[in-house]
Amino acid sequence: MLAAAQPTCFLIADISGYTGYLADVELDHAQDILADLIGAVVSALRPNFRLAKLEGDAAFTYMTTDKVDGSMLLDTIERCYFGFRRRRRDVRQATSCECNACSRIPDLDLKFVVHHGPAILQKVAGRQELLGTDVVVVHRLLKNEVVEKLGLTAYALITQQCIDATDIDPAELGMQAHTETYDRIGDVPAWTHDLERRWQEEEARERVFVTPEASIATISIPTTVPPQVAWEFLTKPGQRMTWQPWVTEVAIKGAPGGRRGLGSENHCRHGKDAVVEEILDWRPYDYVTDRTILDTPAGVLKLLHTIELEPTSTGTIIHYRFAPNAKGDKALATEAGDAYEAAFRSTVPTLIAQLEAELATRQADRAPEPELTQPKAGGPLAGIQPLLNVD
Repeated sequence: MLAAAQPTCFLIADISGYTGYLADVELDHAQDILADLIGAVVSALRPNFRLAKLEGDAAFTYMTTDKVDGSMLLDTIERCYFGFRRRRRDVRQATSCECNACSRIPDLDLKFVVHHGPAILQKVAGRQELLGTDVVVVHRLLKNEVVEKLGLTAYALITQQCIDATDIDPAELGMQAHTETYDRIGDVPAWTHDLERRWQEEEARERVFVTPEASIATISIPTTVPPQVAWEFLTKPGQRMTWQPWVTEVAIKGAPGGRRGLGSENHCRHGKDAVVEEILDWRPYDYVTDRTILDTPAGVLKLLHTIELEPTSTGTIIHYRFAPNAKGDKALATEAGDAYEAAFRSTVPTLIAQLEAELATRQADRAPEPELTQPKAGGPLAGIQPLLNVD
């Protein structure tokens, strides 16, 4: 009996330029570089997306879900692309090898195609395979005219069918409408997200970060979950109410195109009182900083608040840090910070328990994944810091 079809979000990350890169380069070094970069890509997509299979220079991944959190989808794609760019740069700078394969690493880039539809996860010849018409569609999308028609080389091509499963407005987010047409499939309307532009914006954007030295109150929480799970749990609207009992409502306002992040505000209601958190810096899975505005008996107080996720070999340490928004606020901020720290620490056991329960649920539901190829010991990447992946 065939398994029942499940609503699925498909994502293929494809290293573009690899075929041309292989011309006149040392194949053994090229294979090590590909293995390292593919490993960086898959690690960045996990655990939200599971690896279905490696397809040469592409990773075919999926997530079983009826509704897709559009903010998380774009955060995951951008975080993966930014990580790829940094890994590509770090590997090129760190290796002392001057062969063609190593010197031409910057020729490689990354693109994504994303689609949503029903699929069956079936064991075929001893391996788990995704089956269904929409599996064919997402693979056909790899052959597209985005470069020729729009001039984009690093992009995410997200079908309208996938957008319909999200809560984001692609036009308001600056995406370009695009349609591909295929034999026996017909028109596939989609939207393109310019990742090169987003990379340039990411590199130029000012950082706002409360350091340990500047913090007037610091709470560090060791957990066993990967940063991606902690980030999703801590930034999704409404999640906070499950472990901070004084929070009765959370509303997201000012989010461009419905996407949480830089420029949006969290309006947290504490009974009759409300706290506004203006997002000043948003670096998915690394940290988020907001300006927290709250009323106190002594007047309005503004605090800078950073949540940093520090990956470890066994999970993530969540660091909460607070600092006064201005020098004159320090005394009031210290008094308020002491009260908030005491209240916050009382909720830490609940937060840890819920994170561990969330991880256990995800692990119980996941299918086995193919093994990733590792670069050879003693190859051109010997001595380069390996990727830290907790899954």
